[in-house]
Amino acid sequence: MTSLQPRPSLGLPDIFQMFETEWPFGERHAMRVETYAEKNEYVVRCELPGVNPDKDIHINVEGNQLKINAERKHEERTDRHSEFFYGSFSRTLLLPTSCNTENIKAEYEAGILTIHMPRRETEARKEIPVMRKGK
Repeated sequence: MTSLQPRPSLGLPDIFQMFETEWPFGERHAMRVETYAEKNEYVVRCELPGVNPDKDIHINVEGNQLKINAERKHEERTDRHSEFFYGSFSRTLLLPTSCNTENIKAEYEAGILTIHMPRRETEARKEIPVMRKGK
C-alpha cells in the first residue's frame, strides 16, 4: 500500500518502496503510480496504456484508501503471427485525512489516468485536556 505522504530521504534505497513493489520477491507493479500535492488538491497519475477507460478502469474509495483496478486486454493478429496481452492490475493508496473524498474526479488521456482529489478546508485543531486521576 502506498501513501500520498512522502517519506523523508535518508540517502539510502527506500526499503518500504521495495516492499510495496514486491521486489525482490516477485514482479514489480505493472501499474506505475506518481503522487503529489498541489496547492488545493492531491493528484495521482497512473500509467495505464492500452486500457479502455470506459469499462476497464475502476476507482473506489473505502475509508481512507483509494483503490485503483484496471484490466488490459489486447490482441494482435497477422497472417503469420498472433499475440495477446492481458492482465489485471491494482493499487491501493492511503489518503491524507485532509483529502475531500466527496469530490474526486478522474480523467484518462494518452495512457495516463489522472485522479484529482481536492483538499478539505483546514480543520480546526482541538486541544484535549488531560484529567488528573487520584490525588
